[in-house]
Amino acid sequence: MRSEQSRARRLGLWLGFITLAGCASDRVVRFPEGRPTVWQDNDTVPFYTECSPDPEEPGHELCVPETYVSPFAWDAVDNTVFLPVSRALSVPGSREAENANDLDEVPDSSWYQNRIGRFGMTTAELMRGPCEGGGTLDPNATASGDWLIDQGKPNGANPGFRIRAKGAGKFMLKADIAGEPERATAAAAIAARLYWAAGYHTPCDSVLYVHPSWLSLKPGLKFADNSGVERPFDDAKLSSVLGNAARRGDFVRMSASRWLPGRTIGPFTYAGVRDDDPNDVIPHEHRRELRGARLFAAWLNHFDSREQNSMNTWMAVNEEDPDSTPGHIRHWYLDFGDCFGSQWDWDSLSRRLGHAYYLDLGYLSADFLTLGAVERPWDRAQIDDRARIFGYFSAKDFDPAAWRGGYPNPAFHEMTERDAAWAARLIARFTPRLLATAVASGNLTNPAHSRILLDALVARRRAILERYLTRLSPLADATVTGSKLCLRDLARASGAFDAKRFRYTARTYAGARLSPLGEPPLRTLANGELCLSLPRSPGGGAGSSLERYLIVDIANGLAEGPLRVHLYDQGPKGFELAGLERPETNEAPEL
Repeated sequence: MRSEQSRARRLGLWLGFITLAGCASDRVVRFPEGRPTVWQDNDTVPFYTECSPDPEEPGHELCVPETYVSPFAWDAVDNTVFLPVSRALSVPGSREAENANDLDEVPDSSWYQNRIGRFGMTTAELMRGPCEGGGTLDPNATASGDWLIDQGKPNGANPGFRIRAKGAGKFMLKADIAGEPERATAAAAIAARLYWAAGYHTPCDSVLYVHPSWLSLKPGLKFADNSGVERPFDDAKLSSVLGNAARRGDFVRMSASRWLPGRTIGPFTYAGVRDDDPNDVIPHEHRRELRGARLFAAWLNHFDSREQNSMNTWMAVNEEDPDSTPGHIRHWYLDFGDCFGSQWDWDSLSRRLGHAYYLDLGYLSADFLTLGAVERPWDRAQIDDRARIFGYFSAKDFDPAAWRGGYPNPAFHEMTERDAAWAARLIARFTPRLLATAVASGNLTNPAHSRILLDALVARRRAILERYLTRLSPLADATVTGSKLCLRDLARASGAFDAKRFRYTARTYAGARLSPLGEPPLRTLANGELCLSLPRSPGGGAGSSLERYLIVDIANGLAEGPLRVHLYDQGPKGFELAGLERPETNEAPEL
């Protein structure tokens, strides 16, 4: 199926190329006139799967794709050892992401949904986040024994269990570990809202204070630990989970994660495609949203951003029967409890989180050759005594370009400057006020902890913007009304740069030869906005597409390259916005 779709796609591209070449007298423009901007991928088209007997429920059929099991050890070894070796033996090179649209953005899909980047966001929307539509637990409507524990948490650092709450459905409850009260539960709620606002599918994670009397145990319940060994989940195990958790009086602090809709079928991978999903035609390592997620992981120090902390769900057309066919697969980001300074038993390893892989052959080799004489960022790392729960998480020595997770991630490795610039433009939209709202969702007891975490997030955001909004143009949100073009400079709107650094210029080019038309004046407005009046094409809006073709290069004095706006003069109707580019230099455009 995938090979047939790929052949059809290539044939379509060649036919389009030949048609354009014939119509344009051997001159081809990148953005043809009249081509609509793709804002919705077609990868949510329902498809049918085979049915098989449910091994856990006799007489019931499962009509869902096969569940993928991701062994923790194999994923770590594969990406730490075999992936670097395969790269070393391959021909070096990079390729751009395959799913950016004509406006250099990512369309909605089963992986991603535009939110803050396209529509903005209010503080109320961010606070609600992935919990939109309700479905959160209501402690005020809970009685003794209302929450049945029916599943132990199978893996991960934070202990927990799944409950079935009367009238509310299924939730995964997780506690903080001893020595880090409130950090992991706060991180889950905060990071879920930030990833969700950026566009990723995340679960509804909230901080909740639970009275132990609300919980009851399913008889004979067992759970499997990270090694796969089954153990009883009994009163003793429950007491150990609750015993190390933070408390407010008799109430235990936990992270409540609403069970995902649909049928879970295991995590997604950061490379390749699913053979049983005809919608999955773009290799995951070449999806911009997965590549750009590296910058979000760096921002929050989400070092555990691996395939085991993801999930696929089968979304059946018949929502009343999640095990039925047809349907499509949705892809989720999960488990953000490692963000903001996770601390391990080995202090030397805790210091390195975000700076080096668990097994970092590059640093090991360099240290061997220099006898350890080179000082590393983790050598200078310190814990802020005012907020020890955040460990070594800070903006000191934070280098977003050098950030590394626990072990290599195939999609993160493929991130290009354009992918990173896309993610940075999203991060620029998170104002300090929005970040304060996200931090508030963590329900931290000590106000000083909230202030310190917010300061670190703002400072790390600034470091990301200084690196990734100064190479490619940060201008975005292009709109055309009649003959007026307006945009927004996200670098200036972010407040992360001195206003004196911005100097705006515009150059226009028109026609088949892209003849210079001059430098129209720009008018700067509040909140990073700027506008200009577009000059008419030499043909005055008449003639062929190439005769009505207009390019506007707009530089902001900060980035090394301009935003290149492609338009068509439609005469009395005004101008049609055809596409955006972000060249690396200020050289004049060419057809």
